Order: sequence, then structure tokens, then C-alpha cells
Amino acid sequence: MVPGNLTEQQRDVRVSACAELPEQVEADPELIERVITGDESWFFQYDPETKRQSLEWRSNGSLRLKKVRMSKSEVKCMLVCFDSMDIVHKGFVPTEHTVNQYYYKDILERLMRVRPNIATNWILHHDNAPVHAAFSVAQFLASKGITVMP
Repeated sequence: MVPGNLTEQQRDVRVSACAELPEQVEADPELIERVITGDESWFFQYDPETKRQSLEWRSNGSLRLKKVRMSKSEVKCMLVCFDSMDIVHKGFVPTEHTVNQYYYKDILERLMRVRPNIATNWILHHDNAPVHAAFSVAQFLASKGITVMP
């Protein structure tokens, strides 16, 4: 999510990061393959059909089927996913948990245990959500030598 009104300093940081990326890729062609993107998304247990999905062919004399109007499911869960060229690690957040800095740090530790071959040479790219920008998460990533892409 990009805020609508960026400060001059925020714009300058984004412009410089975008300007440096092609140079970094030119210097290291395998850079993009080492980037792992992490994010969280909400998923509903089910989604109702759209009008287009529920259309069906009928003859002129056939009766119209009654269809109950459905609303979106109230049951939803959060999925935390890390991907590169394919999904590297994923996990559903239990309903009794919230994703805070401690839980996110645990997820990162699990990612490094599940994929030890990438633990030394990968670059993490995630948004600036408060959980991702927390000092304890930044400290953990620095202690493990993990580079964060701006």
C-alpha cells in the first residue's frame, strides 16, 4: 500500500531506490533470483458466485431456479507467503494469533529452518507495514546477515 501523500524525503528515497535497481541488476544478473518477497493476505472460507458465474442456459419454457443470495463468509484466515520464482514458504496464521513483530520474527525463523540453502544469500523484500519495520525484526534480520531491499 502506497500512501497518497508522500513527503519530499519519502519521494526522494523511493526515486533513488528505483534508480539504483537497474544498476544493481546489471552488476549482479542473479540479483532478482535471490529476492524473496513476503506479504500477508486475508482469505475468506468461500466467496459467493458472481452473477456471471451463476448464469446457465435454459429453454424458453423451463422454470427459473431459485437461488439463495449469499454474502461473503465471515470465516476468514490470514496467509503469510514468501515467494521468489515460486512459493518458498507459506503458512496460515492460527485464528488465536495476530501478526505482530514477535510472530513475524518466528515466521522468518521458520523460513530459514525450512529453506536453509537460501538463508545466507537471499534478499528480503516486504512492505513497510509496522510489523515489518519493527526494531526487533530489523535487529533480527541484521543479526542473521539478511539484506532487506528498500
